[in-house]
Amino acid sequence: MRSVTLCFQVHQPYRIKPFTFFDIGKKLPFEDEGHNKLVIDRISDTCYLPTNKILLQQIKKYKGLFRVAFSISGTTIEQFKLYRPDVIDSFIELAKTDCVEFLAETYYHSLSSIYSKEEFLLQVDAHRKLIRSTFGYQTEVFRNTELIHNNDIAATIKGLGLKGMITEGIPELLGTMSTNKVYSPAHTSFPVILRNCKLSDDLAFRFSDKNWKGYPLTVEKYASWIKRSIKKHENATIYVDYETFGEHQKKNSGIFTFLRKLPGVLIETYGIECMNPSEVIDTMEIHDVYDAHATISWADLEKNLSAWCQNSMQQEALEKIYSLEPLIRKMQIRRHTEKWEKLLTSDHFYYMSTKGYSDGEVHQYFSPFNSPHDAYIHYMNVVADFELEIRKKKLFK
Repeated sequence: MRSVTLCFQVHQPYRIKPFTFFDIGKKLPFEDEGHNKLVIDRISDTCYLPTNKILLQQIKKYKGLFRVAFSISGTTIEQFKLYRPDVIDSFIELAKTDCVEFLAETYYHSLSSIYSKEEFLLQVDAHRKLIRSTFGYQTEVFRNTELIHNNDIAATIKGLGLKGMITEGIPELLGTMSTNKVYSPAHTSFPVILRNCKLSDDLAFRFSDKNWKGYPLTVEKYASWIKRSIKKHENATIYVDYETFGEHQKKNSGIFTFLRKLPGVLIETYGIECMNPSEVIDTMEIHDVYDAHATISWADLEKNLSAWCQNSMQQEALEKIYSLEPLIRKMQIRRHTEKWEKLLTSDHFYYMSTKGYSDGEVHQYFSPFNSPHDAYIHYMNVVADFELEIRKKKLFK
């Protein structure tokens, strides 16, 4: 058996508006609702709806042989329901095929697995309930925010009764081992599937790069690379942002034609089976130990936490927002908890990154702010306003 897992991350944060020092204490909303709706509307039309349509057509065409997996954050599902319920409907249609797997994750796409175990467990539970109520699907496999992973996180997830998880395949941790096998973290017997970063990035980042030696990336060429990458009883996990299709790689790049043809070439030409993560775990034995004693992720060249907490602005912002947790827990007011949790979303800290070169370009591409300093200032003003609000509430309670 040779197989491939196609897994798509779907995430949109609640962006905050420019929020000045003089706005603090005025009881103004901090969410940039106009920008949020604009982004959801645009990407729904350029990516989510047309890509879902292609996947549904191919699933029906191959009668269960073509299968895909989605990891959709809670903030994204909330915004679909608010602004584009037609996108929710299209995901429900996919769910009805029984060829789509939905993964568990943190509800608010947060860094809570690093900064607060209590909040982490609450978010995972809330997200699993949301997936069940929205799509009628019981999640079995976990993927953490930005594929953040270490041995301790894996042990925590095992304790929740999930059957396995997905994280990044780091060459330095693998050594001579293949990224296309199932592993277990150190000290815990728990299946871990690894993202094949080369095959994934060939599609997500290099597809339309005319300076890349692999350009143009035809379906036949890509499928042959997958076939060459996997030996018998191996599985290549291709995990990309769903926005790769139509948003990051534009329609005129040929990305939709590529996706439409991919299932047929994989299945019919190369005899490669398409499997979902839970199926990989059910059919493949644990090969060896994948010892992530230090925390890893799929972000930037370093593949660690530096995308969110490298500089002093990020560190201060993270320390401040998580320092409010005891007060939030004591108050137990749902609307305040939700505000606080929206401010935990990892994107806010990602925008504050001051990295240069290609990593810096990616951070800037996603940021709604003109600079990392602007992202920091507006975020900290929002947090100051929020803290003033909840401390006043506590004082007069």
